[in-house]
Amino acid sequence: MTQVEILDAARGRDGGYKVDVNRGQRIGRVSSEWFSRPADERHLSLSNLFAAGRGRTERSRTRTVESAAIHVEANRDDAERLVLKLPGSEAPVVPTHWSFGQLASLVGAPAAYLRELPAPLAAINLRYGLTSHRAEQVKTLEIENGRVELRAVTGADYGRIYDHELVGAVQRIAGNGTGDTRWKVPGVLDWSTGVYNPRVDITQDTTTLYASDRDVFLFLVDDLNPIEAGQLPDGSPDLYFRGFCAPLRRGR
Repeated sequence: MTQVEILDAARGRDGGYKVDVNRGQRIGRVSSEWFSRPADERHLSLSNLFAAGRGRTERSRTRTVESAAIHVEANRDDAERLVLKLPGSEAPVVPTHWSFGQLASLVGAPAAYLRELPAPLAAINLRYGLTSHRAEQVKTLEIENGRVELRAVTGADYGRIYDHELVGAVQRIAGNGTGDTRWKVPGVLDWSTGVYNPRVDITQDTTTLYASDRDVFLFLVDDLNPIEAGQLPDGSPDLYFRGFCAPLRRGR
């Protein structure tokens, strides 16, 4: 645990907790998300995060198709471009890196090897695998994102939890994640003073709620209700805060 000394946090926005940053364990997942996310992927409330995920779901579709009916096309003039034509769809779909790997795996083809081949040769291998695929049916996840992308290819019985459904489940216990319940976006640690302030405005620089066009990540804490886990050597309480993160990357 990390040594924490209360600095009158409950009585005003200027209060905080003195933290001994040399104790405890640091987990870099949250900070790595913060460093890697552009502005349009940072959200200030669970409601906004839910809306982003819901909008993506509304632009997507899933369907079960006969694997032998999937037509693989490649242009000899573009050795890197491979597209698929699915039954009942006029527009071709472009597989993502993830869905290409799934498709190759389903038909028993080595994805890493196929990616190194020119698209026409990779297409020949995939066509053969699809026509001889024993399972016969596959489930696709397609999304309109300027073009139609194939995000996932799974077995016909695969069940899917959408990102906005995950966020909705969190909302049932955390409200908007902005302090309307015990669970909220964390405060900020001032590394120059070692003081953690749980009462700060949620901005794009302080949020821990993220969503791209293919995933969501959230981190919430109960940092206004510390739990005492004994005493430190100087007699002061040893405190910690509950928190949880919910990363979900589905369909890539």
